[in-house]
Amino acid sequence: MLDTAPGLACFKAYDIRGRVPDELDETLAYNIGRAYASVVKPQRVVLGHDIRLNSPALQEAVGRGLRDAGVDTHGIGLCGTEEIYFATSHFGMDGGIMVTASHNPVEYNGMKFVVAESRPLTRDNGLQEMEEMLLAGTLPAPATTPGQSHSLEAQPAYIEHLVGYVDTATLKPLKIVTDAGNGGAGIVLDALEPHLPFDFIKLHNAPDGHFPNGVPNPLLPENRTAMIDALRASGADLGIAWDGDFDRCFLFDDNGGFVEGYYIVGLLAEAFLQKTPGQPIIHDPRLTWNTIDMVERAGGTPIQSETGHAFIKEAMRRHNAPYGGEMSGHHYFRDFFFCDSGMIPWLIVTEMICRSGKSLSQLVGDRMAKFPCSGEINFTVDNPAAVLARIEDHYTGSSPAIDHTDGLSMAFDNWRFNLRASNTEPILRLNVESRGDEQLMREKTEELTRLVRGDEA
Repeated sequence: MLDTAPGLACFKAYDIRGRVPDELDETLAYNIGRAYASVVKPQRVVLGHDIRLNSPALQEAVGRGLRDAGVDTHGIGLCGTEEIYFATSHFGMDGGIMVTASHNPVEYNGMKFVVAESRPLTRDNGLQEMEEMLLAGTLPAPATTPGQSHSLEAQPAYIEHLVGYVDTATLKPLKIVTDAGNGGAGIVLDALEPHLPFDFIKLHNAPDGHFPNGVPNPLLPENRTAMIDALRASGADLGIAWDGDFDRCFLFDDNGGFVEGYYIVGLLAEAFLQKTPGQPIIHDPRLTWNTIDMVERAGGTPIQSETGHAFIKEAMRRHNAPYGGEMSGHHYFRDFFFCDSGMIPWLIVTEMICRSGKSLSQLVGDRMAKFPCSGEINFTVDNPAAVLARIEDHYTGSSPAIDHTDGLSMAFDNWRFNLRASNTEPILRLNVESRGDEQLMREKTEELTRLVRGDEA
């Protein structure tokens, strides 16, 4: 049995993630359920789990904790994180808990939490209180009347909701390669397929917690090989890949090229503004120029938010924005309860391809040329704050526009960069972009790399 205190290593800023069983086990999961019940005070909570082999047992444990605290649980079984978001709001529940470690290594698992209306539970509004309660051993006594366990069939309503984002009459028989990475996305793809005229070539579609093809994380270049080979061999129109709990999707164009999430943000913003002109669009500060340009051209108002799902969701609610996007592959939708989905983005992009008669490479090609970017580059450093201060001091003499919304953003006439520290690791994340000058972007990326590492510039 795991002692409570060491398990608190799994409490992060926005969720729970830790190695099983030394940082997270069923005993701690049970107590997390009790702590959640004490802090949130729900009556009905939706539960679900990803494809990891120990996820069902962890879900059962957290469910027992909730029920012993007097809470009714409604299990939807194997699902994606966005299905918890959907079920919580669609069925009017008081909260939801998803057992998942997404794209983390195989020895990890974790939990993501929402409260009523699918609002995120983070350290700022309850997660820290839960952790302190567990550390202090101050969990309330079990309820006199325990909660009941129920099953909930949420998928039919969820699939109907997804299909509603596109006009199926405008769709054409595209050929699409998909890679679920043996995560949970394949189940939803199979359920969507009868509603769509697409010919799917499915890679690693079956859920398998043994991860026979590696943990699904399309951001790793080595995980893209099967997709690129299949695209080129089949002549497909595009490719779609997901992480394990499919709250992010990643697109590949008709030439087999990986499309940075940055350019998809601009595409989706344009799609929503075509249907609802004059609306605000939320974006993160890492890469911005393409998004701002596309939003303003489409008659919208670009609004910058700090990076992270809790910040983006709060900004979207505050401005009632129809869409918000992060370059990391998280895309948020007002009609999806201001939550992120890995299914809605590719549905909208396929509709754009069908309506416009343009390929994905044509839709993003001119944008990539107009605002070339480095993609995110990670550096492990001893003192992130000191490096950020040194970089800011180095460039201040050039009179850039400086923004500290999230880390350090500095913009010059023809190029800009964002350098931000990870919330959980001694890592700095760098993104560089330019105005139509790929060579300048590459030169400045190399220059910043030397500066971050402490080499002579």
